[in-house]
Amino acid sequence: MTEAPDAIRTQLIWNRLLAIVEEQAQTLMRTAFSTVVREAGDLSAGVFNTQGEMLAQAVTGTPGHVNAMAASVGKFLNRHPLATLEPGDVLLTNDPWDGTGHLNDFTVVTPVFRSGRPVGLFASTSHIADVGGRGFGPDASQVFEEGLNIPIGFLFRAGEPNQTLLSILAANVRDPVVAQGDLYSLAACNDAGGRELLNTLDDFEIPDLDSAGRAILETSERAMRREIAALPNGQHHYQMRVDGYDAPVDLRASLTIAGKAMRIDFAGTSGLSPFGINVPLPYTQAYASFGARCIVGNDIPNNAGSLGCIDVTAPPGCILNALPPAAVSARHAIGQMLPDVVLGCLEQALPGQTPAEGASCIWNPVFLGAGQGAQGANTSGEDFVINPIFNGGAGARPTKDGLSTTAFPSGVRTTPTEVNEATSPLVIWRKEYRPGSGGRGKFRGGHGQVIEIAHREGAPFHISKMFDRIRFPARGRAGGEPGQPGRVYLKDGPELPGKGKDLVPAGAVLVLETPGGGGMGDASERDPGAVEKDREAGLDALQAAITLGVESGESGELDMEAIKKKAMLLARIDTS
Repeated sequence: MTEAPDAIRTQLIWNRLLAIVEEQAQTLMRTAFSTVVREAGDLSAGVFNTQGEMLAQAVTGTPGHVNAMAASVGKFLNRHPLATLEPGDVLLTNDPWDGTGHLNDFTVVTPVFRSGRPVGLFASTSHIADVGGRGFGPDASQVFEEGLNIPIGFLFRAGEPNQTLLSILAANVRDPVVAQGDLYSLAACNDAGGRELLNTLDDFEIPDLDSAGRAILETSERAMRREIAALPNGQHHYQMRVDGYDAPVDLRASLTIAGKAMRIDFAGTSGLSPFGINVPLPYTQAYASFGARCIVGNDIPNNAGSLGCIDVTAPPGCILNALPPAAVSARHAIGQMLPDVVLGCLEQALPGQTPAEGASCIWNPVFLGAGQGAQGANTSGEDFVINPIFNGGAGARPTKDGLSTTAFPSGVRTTPTEVNEATSPLVIWRKEYRPGSGGRGKFRGGHGQVIEIAHREGAPFHISKMFDRIRFPARGRAGGEPGQPGRVYLKDGPELPGKGKDLVPAGAVLVLETPGGGGMGDASERDPGAVEKDREAGLDALQAAITLGVESGESGELDMEAIKKKAMLLARIDTS
């Protein structure tokens, strides 16, 4: 009986912490200058104990940011121990190996003091649109080319801003107002969390988070260990080939379950790329552990206790453990593929419980003004930088269709068309589902989308691309068919590669077709009602082709352009 009040009290404190970190994240979104943070939620927020262990994270945010940030706060404290800090201090870094994997992400850490004594820390991360250098993209050969790298240091010291740092930042980026504003927004959201934490300590009449925090972490770890122990022991292997930049990349994983421990090792994965698609180990660990947590212990709090149960390793010097000074700006193009690889391993341990492969990597082009010196530029062209988010289809689930145009695993939302158009001179003329892009199966893969973009005044503009699943589409599972690969091209013009920077000429229309997810199971077993529903919506292009008798070409492959036209026609037929 004596333990019950303590357990109830700890649960109440835990609920308050969840509310605090979510308010922290919402404060960041309300105050952020970068559209991708404000509109798409490309961020993370969390509360930590005085040892730098994450106790709770906000629901709003991305696994790459959250799980990498969870490991980064300890690095901050190694550089600046709590005993050397004072009220009003705020630390920051965008170092890819101390933060969340590339220079565009700034992590800010704020200690919280009560009666002159540190009682916890808040950390947050957000993606800043531009940090100088070549700009956000995969074309650099070393991290030095990718922008300004700020080692762990002070953003504020005793409440005073580090003006030297802010001046250096302003001198090195294309939009200093946005860059500086985002740093202030990170500090503001941590400050909001700190105020609420102090109120919580007062309300529960406890001196700090140490006792409650320890109980939270130990409970989470025990629960996660039980989940792992319930799995069959063994070692499972899976590999996946993705586009890479100039050459395909092979991602190989072995997942070992032994008692209460799980280990994921990426030995055998391709070596470093000469381009900026390499992945620092913290980002690899973040997405690999997230892939495991999607199936194992997905209802257990994500904190240092549960994350510590999954050990993730990759050989130094491979593309998933890139060492400085490797170029890493587009690390997400490879890193966001890792949950599919881990889920492929878990399918062998838990048959029939994992989804098929999906588009996985978000399609987040960077659009930039071409500048007056560009070929075909006109005097009305203006300088701009935007980083919208588009998504492909997720893989089919064991008992359901895959979700269309959904950002799994990143969770980053699509930026609204109206916002993209309001913050740039671009017009999005078309944005709709891509019929037939989801792989067929008993449960089909999620659909991608088609986006057509042009300059409002006909001026040229640049696109920096970090797309995947163009050469190697998402594979189906259990007999399901692959999703359609993505495409990038100019309307009535040439195909463009999936990665790298290109000029969209004056007057041209850029077309993006995002990939579809893989299907699940034999397509002949699909529910006729589901087929009819897709058919009526004009989304199942392949079924429409079969229904309307589309001829195949000499190679025996169906003419997908003809299929799409027939499917769109079918969608207009009154079937009543």
